[in-house]
Amino acid sequence: MNNKEFIAELANRTGMKADETQKLMNTVLGAMGDCFQEGNAVQLPTFGLFEVKKKLERVMVNPTTGQRMLVPPKLVLAFKPNVTWKDKIKKGGSE
Repeated sequence: MNNKEFIAELANRTGMKADETQKLMNTVLGAMGDCFQEGNAVQLPTFGLFEVKKKLERVMVNPTTGQRMLVPPKLVLAFKPNVTWKDKIKKGGSE
């Protein structure tokens, strides 16, 4: 499902116009992005937890040359789904 289809589905479910729904989604995602920039987690109780995690530095070996390189630490965005969503997906989405 692409962005246009997703917005159309949300607009249909909420009874809002598509452009209003797009503005709402942009606002929500912007607020989430601001939280991530600050290093804060965002928990949506019925959906899951988005959090910023720090990956430690590590040594990597180039397979063709055998040269060892140090990969610096970095921040990554991680998602942990709600237990009910995990169970639904494990069962193939049928309930």
